[in-house]
Amino acid sequence: MAIIGIIMGSDSDLKVMEDAAKILKKFDVEFELTIVSAHRTPLRMVDYATTAKKRGLKVIIAGAGGAAHLPGMVAALTTLPVIGVPIKSSNSIDGWDSVLSILQMPNGVPVATVALNAAKNAGILAVEILATSDESLSEKLMEFKKDLQGDVTEKIKKMKGDWVNGFDK
Repeated sequence: MAIIGIIMGSDSDLKVMEDAAKILKKFDVEFELTIVSAHRTPLRMVDYATTAKKRGLKVIIAGAGGAAHLPGMVAALTTLPVIGVPIKSSNSIDGWDSVLSILQMPNGVPVATVALNAAKNAGILAVEILATSDESLSEKLMEFKKDLQGDVTEKIKKMKGDWVNGFDK
């Protein structure tokens, strides 16, 4: 049963939003992924948001470009945490319209906002939220973060010559 919902305003957002799905798969977290347009299918959006908790979802990741109303409107309709992913779309003003539309939510309707096109971070944040009450996920996150540290350590070892300063010698 899905416990994370991944929604997006258009199929053109899928390339970005797949990164959230990949992270959730890495952590063996069940999710659903679909298109829910705030502007073109508003009743579908209302139905999705108002039934999400009853259907077993614990977090919703919502990606949107342009005016990017989807994350905020979904957050207004549910008590579940919503993570907004601003997407640089074809009709976007270099992505800034999406970032600001999701970031600038009014008091009382929070949306956690990740960086432009950063669905991977949205997936990680969703796992971190779940891990507050799931020790197994918490342990997987610790391993994930150790792997990140290991990646950096390997990159430092690959640096040679003048690029390595006294700190790393």
